[in-house]
Amino acid sequence: MTAARWNADEAVTQLYAVHYRSLVRMAALLVRHSGEAEEIVQDSFVTMHDKWGRLREPEKALGYLRQTVVNRARSSQRRHAVADKHAPRQVPDTPSAEHHMLTAETRTAVMEALHQLPRRQREVLVLRYYSDLTEADIAATVGISRGAVKSHAHRGMNALRQLLEEER
Repeated sequence: MTAARWNADEAVTQLYAVHYRSLVRMAALLVRHSGEAEEIVQDSFVTMHDKWGRLREPEKALGYLRQTVVNRARSSQRRHAVADKHAPRQVPDTPSAEHHMLTAETRTAVMEALHQLPRRQREVLVLRYYSDLTEADIAATVGISRGAVKSHAHRGMNALRQLLEEER
């Protein structure tokens, strides 16, 4: 075995022992599956080992390795995006007339219960769940604190739940 090859084996083995887990965690945040993240990191180590003799600054090997993992994760995400774009679309099941009737009844019951709530609770719930506003946006819109938004939302949901259970 040549000295350069032995140095590559030793250096990459040390990098692997110290940084493998953190690189897998990083890759897992960038891709869809942990198995895919492990594969990306392992392939990156293999590439690092193969190109070790061409590294100009071996002390920057960890930086190169991180960059390789990020680039491979990006490539993986692009492949997924293309595959998703060209995947056959599933036709959603058409809801039955019975389903529409139950949905309409449920919507009516929720609206009636909602109108029985105190004004502030109703406003907070509508802004939060129908308008999809953040707590800060609701607080600014209604003119109350974020804590009051949380309190009104909690009380409103409990009251709404109780009213809907009583109706059953």
